[in-house]
Amino acid sequence: MLDAGQTQESLLEVNNIEVIYNHVILVLKGVSLSVPKGGITALLGGNGAGKTTTLKAISNLLHSERGEVTKGTIHYHGDSVADLSPAALVKRGVIQVMEGRHCFEHLTVEENLLTGAYTRKGSVQQDLDLVYSYFPRLAERRKSQAGYTSGGEQQMCAIGRALMSRPETILLDEPSMGLAPQLVEEIFGIVKDLNEREGVSFLLAEQNTNVALRFAHYGYILENGRVVMDGPADELRENPDVKEFYLGVSEEGRKSFRDVRSYRRRKRWLS
Repeated sequence: MLDAGQTQESLLEVNNIEVIYNHVILVLKGVSLSVPKGGITALLGGNGAGKTTTLKAISNLLHSERGEVTKGTIHYHGDSVADLSPAALVKRGVIQVMEGRHCFEHLTVEENLLTGAYTRKGSVQQDLDLVYSYFPRLAERRKSQAGYTSGGEQQMCAIGRALMSRPETILLDEPSMGLAPQLVEEIFGIVKDLNEREGVSFLLAEQNTNVALRFAHYGYILENGRVVMDGPADELRENPDVKEFYLGVSEEGRKSFRDVRSYRRRKRWLS
């Protein structure tokens, strides 16, 4: 957990990366960001802004989709991770929780969790107990087939499975997608607890800017594959442009999402 005034040791450094799909489609255009040790960093923006691509570039999951990082560098603890496989990254302490609550539907909840410990040796009971302490609902459904659990339970299962690898950093993609507001608050509350009690650092990609900025320490806003704004989360929450374009609030009061999206952006927004 980051305290006020605490020196931030950088865990992850992304410097000016470009990503191209199918050798022709430029998706990321010089994205740079930093994830400090013990922090929750939010990657914000609308659908198609480049959030998921950024996470996949870090975790080396682009090749399966014919994507590649063609420029820039990605370092973890000061070491380049460009040539590491996703499995090797997990062993280094970095794991991604994919968008869409990916679970092995035919396996039970507990079997899903156990797959998260495949890189480790020895007993995992202590780690299971830890996951169940944060997600008591999973303990209740441990013998249930994952495909028959609710969306919220599947999201918990996906995060719990990541925890079984004893990660230092979790890349969390769209944790609120498709969930009721009460469940979104519960999931983000657990992320906060994991950060504060277990020291897990998070880089989370999220469209729900309002919720993300309440729980994150720092935020980056992506538009069309570029970082257009970044800063401490509390400052971004009060920024008039962020309020208008992402929170649906302007100096004239709350606007509808449609009005905000169709509003012509100020010239300085992308300057």
